[in-house]
Amino acid sequence: MSRPSNWPLPPGSVRYLVPKPLCKDLSRNPLSSDLFPKAMGYYCRANGHKMERLIHDDYLVIYCVQGEGVFSANAHYIRVKAGDFLIVPSGLSHRYSSSSTDPWTIYWVHFEGGQVENFCSNTQFERSQGCFYLKSIGVHPQLTSSFDTLLSCRNSVHDLPVHIFSANILRQILSHVAFLNPLEQLRRQRESLDIDSLHALMKSNLSEQLNLDTLAASVNLSKYHFVKRYREITGTTPINRFIQMKIERACYFLDTTYKEIKEIAFELGYEDPYYFSRVFRKQIGVSPSYYRKMLS
Repeated sequence: MSRPSNWPLPPGSVRYLVPKPLCKDLSRNPLSSDLFPKAMGYYCRANGHKMERLIHDDYLVIYCVQGEGVFSANAHYIRVKAGDFLIVPSGLSHRYSSSSTDPWTIYWVHFEGGQVENFCSNTQFERSQGCFYLKSIGVHPQLTSSFDTLLSCRNSVHDLPVHIFSANILRQILSHVAFLNPLEQLRRQRESLDIDSLHALMKSNLSEQLNLDTLAASVNLSKYHFVKRYREITGTTPINRFIQMKIERACYFLDTTYKEIKEIAFELGYEDPYYFSRVFRKQIGVSPSYYRKMLS
């Protein structure tokens, strides 16, 4: 196994090496042989922490939750910041160190198993410079809680069932990262396009007929880039979402009032009640009058 650092542990930090006999048992057990931890830890505000490995014979995860550090491999240097998730493949010589001005706080796990490559590929991270995986996924309480659960297994040093449980917690962590990756991308897309403000504009104009020019201008984008970005985030077009909002409001009126259908149509910006009924049927699957009868 690749040697963990011998950095002196301050209060609040943890380092645990799974006993070699247990590692052998985990590698043979069908419930853990695909993926299992060999060493793990939590370094809090790790001032002075550094490591260099010329020989690296397992896989390593580093999840930075505070501060920053530097990682290098194959003459490539990267800054690791809070929210970054780093996977170092077996066979890659590397070095890393905590920042002297803003020391990192990290969770780390050395691991191996018959399906390690598949689990790493499933994270959907691309290899940075072709040699290691790095992705900014943010700091997630549920993910840090999983790491804490993994570390709690050190309290049962010689208990194989507990370590099989730890192997499955590691599986959960890597699977969770694969789930978080697209969510983080979506969050960043949303930040680049203020969806909430855009939808508030739509809701405040349900009695009108907003067009693409008006919506695109509200977010300072061309119509082409606005539609493209909106579809990437929501899976639909802005005009279709605006129509959905109108029909949702129509359903509310049909559910809670005795207004005539032509009156509801007019309140939602449709001067032709027959056209409104066609739009309603397309969205809901039935006509407004049939929808109201279904409620009685």
